[in-house]
Amino acid sequence: MKRRQFIQQSSSLLASSIFLSRTATWESMLTTKPLGLQLFTLFNIIDQDVPGNLKKVADLGIKELESAFSFKPMFYGYTGKEFKSLTNNLGLNWVSHHVMGAPLKPRPGFDASKMPKFLTLKTDASQIVDNVAEAGIKYLVCANIPIESKSEVSEAVDTLGKSAELAKKAGLTFCYHNHDAEFKLIDGQRAFDVFSSQISSDLMKFELDLGWATKAGENIVELFKKQPGRFPLCHIKDFDTDFKNIVPVGQGIVNYVPIFKAASIGGLQHYFLEHDMPKDAFESIRLGKSALDKIL
Repeated sequence: MKRRQFIQQSSSLLASSIFLSRTATWESMLTTKPLGLQLFTLFNIIDQDVPGNLKKVADLGIKELESAFSFKPMFYGYTGKEFKSLTNNLGLNWVSHHVMGAPLKPRPGFDASKMPKFLTLKTDASQIVDNVAEAGIKYLVCANIPIESKSEVSEAVDTLGKSAELAKKAGLTFCYHNHDAEFKLIDGQRAFDVFSSQISSDLMKFELDLGWATKAGENIVELFKKQPGRFPLCHIKDFDTDFKNIVPVGQGIVNYVPIFKAASIGGLQHYFLEHDMPKDAFESIRLGKSALDKIL
């Protein structure tokens, strides 16, 4: 073989091996991350039969769980250790827990009297942190907090900062979960930017709701690049063409392929399906998992 031909073929083989190793790494990164479920998807039904509903979740191939508030105290009527044991026995890994940042602000026409009294970070941070730490899970997530004015954003920074300090002392990783409102200008500022700059990344990470961020018009890949590694958790949801209704993942318009390709930049470790108040929760989970299996 002539020297020039040898060099050309060697270069081609080297390039191919690099491409294949990168492809293998990319595929491995995705396929080894088990798909999880945010249990708010089952909010209307989970309390009726907690063990039975969790078994249905496991039977659908879901591997990880993120719990949320419900009509029952603590964790769906269980202590942290009891709920941990229940999920482990079903082959489910309980990873994180959602809590409210502050008491609910009822919308016009909403009857708040039918809702239970939820613990919130503003009023019960120490108790919440103790409960989650005792459960033996890693992440505590603020699900929402009032941010409709500059003063509310300022109050939110105070509440989140104090809660994050308590969580860190207890060995927990504290995260904030967004909707679309965090990316809208309110009195000349975006709450997401305020939270990012005023609360250290050592104290607070983000659970990026990819669906809500997409609805807000956010470029998620660029967001990952601006704050690499700050997004260990994410929510996966989908919307119809007008972003008016949440639909099962794969039935809407959110393109997850470029987002997942940038997963390592953002630091994504846990992926939770979520569908707020679906007509058929288990069918939505089945459709979403099927769609994601094809993407991944």
